[in-house]
Amino acid sequence: MISKTDLVGAWELESWAIGYSDRDDFSYPYGEEPRGLLVYTDDGWMSAAIARGERARFPDDVSYRKVPDQTKGEAFSSYFHYAGRYRIQEGDVIHYVSMSLNPNFPGTEQLRHAELDGQTLVLSGKDRVGGVERFHSLVWHRSSPSDVEPPLEAGA
Repeated sequence: MISKTDLVGAWELESWAIGYSDRDDFSYPYGEEPRGLLVYTDDGWMSAAIARGERARFPDDVSYRKVPDQTKGEAFSSYFHYAGRYRIQEGDVIHYVSMSLNPNFPGTEQLRHAELDGQTLVLSGKDRVGGVERFHSLVWHRSSPSDVEPPLEAGA
């Protein structure tokens, strides 16, 4: 069974697939090559960010606040984030959402069944939309501190 010690650290997303109770196919809400970062801290905080592998950039010569709403909406649709507290309960992880890009998420509890195989973490959950049950499977790989070079500090 998974423990808090197993989770603490940073995880990079490999895939997010959704199956459906009324059909045999799968969907990939952020494409077949999404990017994501999931962080669990030792003191009980978590943060999850997921995006399409390729996202359109905003114009460099326009302030974010002046980008047309439709363009902002497209950016919103290609990115997902929430953060809050978490706890482990009988092989499951419960995320207590306090912040989210989706205004409907704060105040919710997101239950995820957790399975760990070496450096691979699979979080699964289910929900119901329009009378159809959906089955989510997110595959994460533990991030190594040497995977990414940190930016140089100013003046270094």
